[in-house]
Amino acid sequence: MKSLDKALYLQSMERSPVNDLEIKTLLYKNLTNKINDREVIFKGIEQSYFYEK
Repeated sequence: MKSLDKALYLQSMERSPVNDLEIKTLLYKNLTNKINDREVIFKGIEQSYFYEK
């Protein structure tokens, strides 16, 4: 599973109310089709806490 750069993610989130194309592009590149994979689910939760800090 790829990891998003925290700084790029936060910058694109700040700009998303004006132009959401940047955040959509950033997220689209990191999507997975392993939606039933337990490891992927917990890694996503872990990453979300990382980005909140």
